[in-house]
Amino acid sequence: MKPALQAWVKKNQQALAKHNLYATGTTGHTLEAIFPNKVEKFISGPLGGDQQIGAKISEGDIDLLIFFWDPLAQLPHDPDIKALLRLATLWNIPVACNPASADYLISSELVNTAYEREIPDYASYIQGRTS
Repeated sequence: MKPALQAWVKKNQQALAKHNLYATGTTGHTLEAIFPNKVEKFISGPLGGDQQIGAKISEGDIDLLIFFWDPLAQLPHDPDIKALLRLATLWNIPVACNPASADYLISSELVNTAYEREIPDYASYIQGRTS
Protein backbone atom coordinates (compact mmCIF):
# COMPACT_ATOMS: atom_id res chain seq x y z
CA MET A 1 0.00 0.00 0.00
CA LYS A 2 3.03 2.29 -0.21
CA PRO A 3 1.86 3.91 -3.48
CA ALA A 4 -1.54 4.74 -1.91
CA LEU A 5 0.14 6.15 1.20
CA GLN A 6 2.56 8.15 -0.92
CA ALA A 7 -0.33 9.62 -2.95
CA TRP A 8 -2.21 10.44 0.26
CA VAL A 9 0.82 12.16 1.81
CA LYS A 10 1.43 14.15 -1.36
CA LYS A 11 -2.21 15.29 -1.37
CA ASN A 12 -2.03 16.29 2.32
CA GLN A 13 1.48 17.80 2.45
CA GLN A 14 0.32 21.14 3.86
CA ALA A 15 -1.62 19.60 6.73
CA LEU A 16 1.13 17.07 7.49
CA ALA A 17 3.88 19.70 7.50
CA LYS A 18 2.63 20.86 10.92
CA HIS A 19 3.33 17.46 12.46
CA ASN A 20 6.23 15.12 13.19
CA LEU A 21 6.07 12.09 10.94
CA TYR A 22 7.43 8.67 11.92
CA ALA A 23 7.71 5.70 9.59
CA THR A 24 9.35 2.33 9.26
CA GLY A 25 12.49 2.34 7.09
CA THR A 26 11.30 1.60 3.58
CA THR A 27 8.11 3.61 3.98
CA GLY A 28 10.08 6.54 5.43
CA HIS A 29 12.45 6.60 2.44
CA THR A 30 9.46 6.46 0.09
CA LEU A 31 7.81 9.39 1.84
CA GLU A 32 10.96 11.51 2.00
CA ALA A 33 11.08 11.42 -1.79
CA ILE A 34 7.85 13.45 -1.94
CA PHE A 35 7.57 15.12 1.50
CA PRO A 36 9.68 18.23 2.09
CA ASN A 37 9.88 17.83 5.89
CA LYS A 38 11.98 15.33 7.81
CA VAL A 39 10.50 11.89 8.38
CA GLU A 40 11.81 10.14 11.49
CA LYS A 41 12.67 6.67 10.23
CA PHE A 42 12.89 3.45 12.21
CA ILE A 43 14.22 0.16 10.89
CA SER A 44 12.22 -1.84 8.36
CA GLY A 45 8.87 -3.14 9.63
CA PRO A 46 9.67 -6.86 9.39
CA LEU A 47 12.98 -6.23 11.19
CA GLY A 48 11.30 -4.58 14.19
CA GLY A 49 10.25 -1.15 12.95
CA ASP A 50 6.59 -1.84 13.73
CA GLN A 51 7.56 -2.58 17.34
CA GLN A 52 9.62 0.62 17.47
CA ILE A 53 6.56 2.60 16.46
CA GLY A 54 4.51 0.66 19.01
CA ALA A 55 7.01 1.62 21.71
CA LYS A 56 6.68 5.31 20.74
CA ILE A 57 2.90 4.94 21.03
CA SER A 58 3.17 3.43 24.51
CA GLU A 59 5.57 6.21 25.54
CA GLY A 60 3.01 8.83 24.44
CA ASP A 61 5.13 10.19 21.56
CA ILE A 62 2.74 9.26 18.74
CA ASP A 63 -0.82 10.62 18.76
CA LEU A 64 -2.22 9.18 15.55
CA LEU A 65 -1.45 6.13 13.42
CA ILE A 66 -1.90 6.05 9.67
CA PHE A 67 -1.15 2.56 8.44
CA PHE A 68 -2.60 1.58 5.09
CA TRP A 69 -2.85 -2.17 4.57
CA ASP A 70 -4.33 -4.39 1.92
CA PRO A 71 -6.89 -6.77 3.43
CA LEU A 72 -6.50 -9.10 0.42
CA ALA A 73 -2.75 -9.52 0.71
CA GLN A 74 -0.87 -11.71 3.16
CA LEU A 75 1.68 -9.75 5.13
CA PRO A 76 4.92 -11.49 6.07
CA HIS A 77 4.99 -9.68 9.39
CA ASP A 78 1.27 -9.91 10.18
CA PRO A 79 1.82 -10.59 13.92
CA ASP A 80 3.89 -7.40 14.18
CA ILE A 81 1.17 -5.37 12.50
CA LYS A 82 -1.51 -6.84 14.75
CA ALA A 83 0.65 -5.94 17.77
CA LEU A 84 1.00 -2.37 16.48
CA LEU A 85 -2.74 -2.01 15.96
CA ARG A 86 -3.36 -3.52 19.41
CA LEU A 87 -1.07 -0.94 21.03
CA ALA A 88 -2.79 1.90 19.19
CA THR A 89 -6.12 0.67 20.51
CA LEU A 90 -4.73 0.03 23.99
CA TRP A 91 -3.38 3.59 24.27
CA ASN A 92 -6.47 5.13 22.67
CA ILE A 93 -4.96 6.75 19.61
CA PRO A 94 -6.90 7.11 16.36
CA VAL A 95 -5.99 4.75 13.53
CA ALA A 96 -6.54 5.11 9.79
CA CYS A 97 -6.16 1.95 7.72
CA ASN A 98 -7.16 3.38 4.34
CA PRO A 99 -7.23 6.74 2.52
CA ALA A 100 -10.86 7.50 3.43
CA SER A 101 -10.30 7.09 7.18
CA ALA A 102 -7.04 9.06 6.92
CA ASP A 103 -8.94 11.88 5.17
CA TYR A 104 -11.43 12.00 8.04
CA LEU A 105 -8.65 12.14 10.63
CA ILE A 106 -6.48 14.76 8.91
CA SER A 107 -9.48 17.00 8.25
CA SER A 108 -10.67 16.88 11.86
CA GLU A 109 -10.32 20.13 13.78
CA LEU A 110 -8.82 18.03 16.59
CA VAL A 111 -5.69 17.18 14.60
CA ASN A 112 -4.23 20.66 15.11
CA THR A 113 -5.17 21.15 18.75
CA ALA A 114 -3.72 19.94 22.00
CA TYR A 115 -6.22 17.12 22.22
CA GLU A 116 -6.39 15.52 25.64
CA ARG A 117 -7.18 11.92 24.83
CA GLU A 118 -8.31 9.71 27.64
CA ILE A 119 -5.51 7.37 28.55
CA PRO A 120 -6.75 4.23 30.27
CA ASP A 121 -5.57 3.68 33.82
CA TYR A 122 -3.79 0.36 33.80
CA ALA A 123 -2.62 0.59 37.42
CA SER A 124 -5.05 -2.07 38.65
CA TYR A 125 -4.07 -4.35 35.77
CA ILE A 126 -0.38 -3.93 36.59
CA GLN A 127 -1.02 -4.39 40.29
CA GLY A 128 -2.87 -7.64 39.65
CA ARG A 129 0.02 -8.95 37.53
CA THR A 130 2.71 -8.13 40.09
CA SER A 131 0.95 -9.38 43.21
